[in-house]
Amino acid sequence: MIHNGDIGNPPQSLDQGLIQEYITHSWYSYPEGDSVSKHPSQGVTQPNYTGPTPPYQYLDIDGKYSWLKAPRYNNTPMEVGPLARVLIAYAAGHTRIRQLVDGVLSSLQLGSEALFSTLGRVAARGIETQAIAERIDAWLDQLEANIGAGNLQIHNASKWEPSTWPQEATGWGTTEAPRGGLGHWVHIRDGKIENYQAVVPTTWNGSPRDALGQRGIFEQALIGTPVADPTQPIEILRTVHSFDPCMACSVHLIDTQNHELTHVKVEAF
Repeated sequence: MIHNGDIGNPPQSLDQGLIQEYITHSWYSYPEGDSVSKHPSQGVTQPNYTGPTPPYQYLDIDGKYSWLKAPRYNNTPMEVGPLARVLIAYAAGHTRIRQLVDGVLSSLQLGSEALFSTLGRVAARGIETQAIAERIDAWLDQLEANIGAGNLQIHNASKWEPSTWPQEATGWGTTEAPRGGLGHWVHIRDGKIENYQAVVPTTWNGSPRDALGQRGIFEQALIGTPVADPTQPIEILRTVHSFDPCMACSVHLIDTQNHELTHVKVEAF
């Protein structure tokens, strides 16, 4: 994850304890009130829709206006995704990534500040794809050699069986999904899941403002975007699309009564 302008700063290791989620402008409620933040391990997902009844023209952005929570790292909005990964690799001195980034900027006759843009996010996706394509054969050869030698550490099934779990436990895990940083937190009590929370890439990028008034990454990216035709705001769509958003992943709501909400039937041609 990156904060705007971080290309010159050395990468830092993740401290998951610095992650907090605000709901000040989100359609949820916390028992302690809407101005507090919570670590995902203590997260609460209690829907509290206070928005207008569709159809409507505008949302009241002075109040709650999003189904996404507002995750923050050390109280700072962070961008995740291909651009973040490429810039972190660049700052860490990754030789091939530096060659590819410098080559793109040179070809376009742009400075490094151009990376923090719609163009930069699209370019980073191509740079990352190029770098992975160049390495994938070697990685597959290593995987094949490890499996052939009996090294199966890529899959650790020691905690797969629930009967082996303690009666009460907490755990967390983070990884890099294609869209960006992904985190999961779980609390097990009496051998069952008591609480489960996820902070996914689009929640990081698409979050609303927090209790400090800080805008999420989508909102920051759209400030000052010129729109040639307000009736067809393709420029806004192009910028949002550069994040590859997934709203279905970002909003976690379930019907506790097991009612069918939607039924989709696909007819074969």
